[in-house]
Amino acid sequence: MTPSPRSLTGWTHEAQLAVLARSDPANLKAFADPLIETLPEITVVENRTGLVMLPMRDTAQGTHFHLGEVLMSEARITANDHEGYGMRRGRDLEAAMAMAVVDLAVSLGRAGDDCLAFLEAEARAQADADHETLCRVEATRVDMETF
Repeated sequence: MTPSPRSLTGWTHEAQLAVLARSDPANLKAFADPLIETLPEITVVENRTGLVMLPMRDTAQGTHFHLGEVLMSEARITANDHEGYGMRRGRDLEAAMAMAVVDLAVSLGRAGDDCLAFLEAEARAQADADHETLCRVEATRVDMETF
């Protein structure tokens, strides 16, 4: 059985979108631009910016609350009954559209190897950045029992 284009050898759609949402905007736009030529005619359903509520969880009591609003850019496109979606933090409609183009290409099964390589490279870069951030945070930890 061959994996569906959405799975990309084990990648869930949610994992793909999570990586694309945090991808470097310049890399994402450069990768998505040549993909457009491989796709059938695209219909832009929406391309907009707006504010969304940022949910958080109080770690002490376990309750959920809204920290505030975050500016987001969102794009939704379709082609041949398939949909591409992109939502990114900030006011960068081009990056949101690029994310939607990559999502649509994966959905249609176009450039699967290239998309997989791009996702893996971006996921590695994000994991490295997260590790570096956690190391910097850990370096500031104070053990109150030693005082």
